[in-house]
Amino acid sequence: MSRTTTRSPQDSPEAGQNSESVLSHGLKQRHLSMIALGGVIGAGLFVGSGVGIAAAGPAIVLLFMGTGALVMLIMRMLGEMSAARPSTGSFSVHAEEEIGSWAGTTSGWMYWLMLCAGVAAEATAAGTIMHSWVSFIPAYGWVALFMVFFCASNLTAVKNFGEFEFWFSAIKVAAIVVFLVLGVLGILGVFGSAPGTSHLTGHGGFFPTGVAGLAAGLLTTISGFAGLETVTIAAAESDDPSRNVARAVRTAVWRIAVFYIGSMAVVVTLVPWNNPKVATDGPYVTVLDQLGIPAAGTIMQIVVLVALLSAMNANIYGSSRMAYSLVNRGQGPRFLGKVTRGVPAAAVLASCVFGFAAVIAGIVWPTTVFAWLLNIAGCSVLVVWSIVCLTQLKMRRRLEREAPELLSVRMWGFPYLTWLTLAGILGVFAVMAASADGRHQLVGTAVVVAVLAGAGHLKQRRDRRAADSA
Repeated sequence: MSRTTTRSPQDSPEAGQNSESVLSHGLKQRHLSMIALGGVIGAGLFVGSGVGIAAAGPAIVLLFMGTGALVMLIMRMLGEMSAARPSTGSFSVHAEEEIGSWAGTTSGWMYWLMLCAGVAAEATAAGTIMHSWVSFIPAYGWVALFMVFFCASNLTAVKNFGEFEFWFSAIKVAAIVVFLVLGVLGILGVFGSAPGTSHLTGHGGFFPTGVAGLAAGLLTTISGFAGLETVTIAAAESDDPSRNVARAVRTAVWRIAVFYIGSMAVVVTLVPWNNPKVATDGPYVTVLDQLGIPAAGTIMQIVVLVALLSAMNANIYGSSRMAYSLVNRGQGPRFLGKVTRGVPAAAVLASCVFGFAAVIAGIVWPTTVFAWLLNIAGCSVLVVWSIVCLTQLKMRRRLEREAPELLSVRMWGFPYLTWLTLAGILGVFAVMAASADGRHQLVGTAVVVAVLAGAGHLKQRRDRRAADSA
């Protein structure tokens, strides 16, 4: 779907709203930088990566290098499009403009579903941690408390969300930096004898579980990066969207690589990959215990709790803004577009209600409804990334013809690296199709995608007929 006019960077399909439905611009550069950095540093890195290490062994470093490269390319594409055309709906708006309503609807609502499911999973995990500390309050009581708190904070000015995320992300980043410093000292033998390469080449070698282990670890590493897109959504509510998102993307890309790949390299060098504590207690706790750091378990539990709460906060924010954008483009129930004092209050409440309903589903139907929801959410990010690649291919060529001055951030090696990224995503789908569990995920995701794409296609046809009859 081509465009024959060039619009200003602030224009989007959401434009033309009255003053009562316009979002505020309370986020600053420091907020976006930390959102970009903290958005992909969650409990998946601190705890979930242990499952990947147990599956793939030391080769997890190579997996994180591969998936990290994929994520950096996706983030660069998002940065290019968002810097040129900032919008609350981010990639969903761009997909609608470049490909059609079906692509905007599919990517937007799939992302909303993923974030809401994430809210439920993170709230449940955070409630479990708090219950282990304060046992007289049940886990679901803590879940309810967290949901109410973050729902209330997201109903206030957007700068409150930005402040929470800034400090949450600062804690997470500080924890990783300290861990990396201690880890390097441990590798050098400061805390005892230097391990050398014994854990990298022993215990079955660098590839102890073969191709099957790499495939299992791949799915774990991919899911750990979900959430990076939030910064491009938040950019539209900053004081200078184009400049801020460009700076945030540039600074975040290499730091993500250092934190993820560096952390995994430290872990598999210092402890045996098949140490059962790596998967049960988490790789960070296991390493700190190995180094003799006092109260390592408690320290990391606090960090994990912060990571979970940070992800909850960011997911409620991101899902509400995506719902708001979709509704204002005629792709959802209109009541979700209500804005109060610069905040999409109805969309915030709807996202929180859906998230809490998913928590209840996890209690009542943990192996059916909740498991299905998490499976769909796990594939959603791959669907979104695929559409991002296709959108960037079209948008870049159009901007080069019509408004090259808007390309303040450019995708590296265009179009070759974009096609390579898309091929990598299709490769992940192929790996999933090779296992029974993966096939179940793909089938469920395909059904949801078909329904959303069908609804978007119908809207596209209605819009076309309306335009022809005008």
